[in-house]
Amino acid sequence: MRSGRMTAAVLAALIATVATVSGARAAGDLSRQDPIEIKVELGKPGAHVFVPNRLRFETGKLYKLVLTNPSNDPHYFTSHAFTQLIFTRKVQVTQMRDGKPVTLAEFKGAIREIEVYPGHSAEWWFVPVATGRVTDLECGIRGADGKTHKEHGMIGEIVIE
Repeated sequence: MRSGRMTAAVLAALIATVATVSGARAAGDLSRQDPIEIKVELGKPGAHVFVPNRLRFETGKLYKLVLTNPSNDPHYFTSHAFTQLIFTRKVQVTQMRDGKPVTLAEFKGAIREIEVYPGHSAEWWFVPVATGRVTDLECGIRGADGKTHKEHGMIGEIVIE
């Protein structure tokens, strides 16, 4: 039994080496996926909410999470637990010009929180790499009344299957 496992491991390594040398790509090549676009509004005029406030993703798929802020206040999209379950490919700051989004800046690496100013958007490109249910989605901005937007109900849930 042990030599069978060893033979299988050697065979798998040999196949991987041949595939790499020959330039072959895996069928699940994530760099060639078209993103699944999900839109989330951060706030509404007069309301501190995420719309929708429940998000569902699947591991291994590329997503473009478009965060727009139609409200009059800046808002955060913050979830530390979510960032532990995903690989961030990039975050782009966009602006509408002539009815089309134009990229103004791009960020790579670990992202923990995104702030979107009133009337603006950001795109978060990521691939979920682990499953889980996250309940710490919130906006921690403190308003003039001394309360955070979270305390006003700006919270959400993220499920990765």
